[in-house]
This record gives sequence, structure tokens and C-alpha cells, in this order.
Amino acid sequence: MDGFQRRRELKKKGILEAALELFMEHGVQKVSISEIAKKADVSQVTIYNYFGSKDQLAYDTVMYYTENVWHAQKQILINPSIPYTEKLKSIIFDKKQIATKINNEFHDFIMQIYATDENFNRLYNEELIPHTLALFEEGKKLGYVDKNFSNEVILMYLQMFRIFSQNTSAEQILPYTEELMKLFLYGLSGEKK
Repeated sequence: MDGFQRRRELKKKGILEAALELFMEHGVQKVSISEIAKKADVSQVTIYNYFGSKDQLAYDTVMYYTENVWHAQKQILINPSIPYTEKLKSIIFDKKQIATKINNEFHDFIMQIYATDENFNRLYNEELIPHTLALFEEGKKLGYVDKNFSNEVILMYLQMFRIFSQNTSAEQILPYTEELMKLFLYGLSGEKK
């Protein structure tokens, strides 16, 4: 990558970071391109040159956010030196931290994209599902997950959780993020001591 391309990518990343911060705090609808431009220290024209429209910027921001969150969680999931229970706690803590920072309208916007977007579905099916199944396999070997649960049943459980998350508003789901993650990971019997 030459110097021009590197500067271009850094500028684009700066715009995405500024948009993400503002969307997380205020939601997509209440944030203007001029506010994003000011925060990113670029002109509005630059934003339109990079993204074409606010809708495209919002979409790209969600995908940027998703890829960054997934990359961070994946590093935890694949790290053999992190104990299984610490991986679970990290996932729960990360979800709780995100839930406390995200604007309800932006959460709903993200869920709308997650429900319909081809790129997200590719990430979900090709990355998230295999790594999640590997986490459950690790849990089975260590006695944290019932060995009698087939991968098909686990996939059905994941799909139920995904559908619920996509069809539930932020006001309903965000206050219960930690409890929902614990229910998802430990079931009704709760965390084993």
C-alpha cells in the first residue's frame, strides 16, 4: 500500500470511528454528516466522496463495528492460554459493557442490519458459528456443557437467541444483557461453581 492509499484508509477509519462514537451516543437519526465531519476533522464533501450517502456511512459503520467486536472476541476464543470460564466471563462482560454504551436507536438499527444483511450473515455463518461451536466443544470436554447436546441442538439454540435478539427492541433487551448472556451460556441451572 502506497502513502496515498495509507492516508486514504486512515482518513476513512477516522470517519468511521467518529461516526461510531456519535451513533453509539445519539443514534443514527440524530447525528448529522456535519457533526461527523467536525468530529473526524474532515469536510462533509470528503465523507460523501468516501461513502456516497449517510445511509452508506451508517451501514459501513455497523460493519466496521461488527468486524472490530468480532475480531476482539475471536482473539479471546482462539487463545488456548485463556481458561474456558474466563472466555465465558469475557464474552458476558463485553456484551454488558457494549449494552451500557449503546444508544437504543443505534442498537435497533444494528439489529435491522443483522437480520437482513448478506455480509453479516456470511460473517455469522462462516466465522461466529464455527468458533461458537468450538467453544461449546471445549466446554463439553471440560464438563461445563452437557456432552449429550448435539451440535444441531446447539445451533437451534443459537438461532433462537439470534431471532429473539433481532426481533426485540433495545429498550426491552439492553437492561437484561448480562442476565440473557448468562442464561444463554449457562442455561436455567446457572453457572457451575
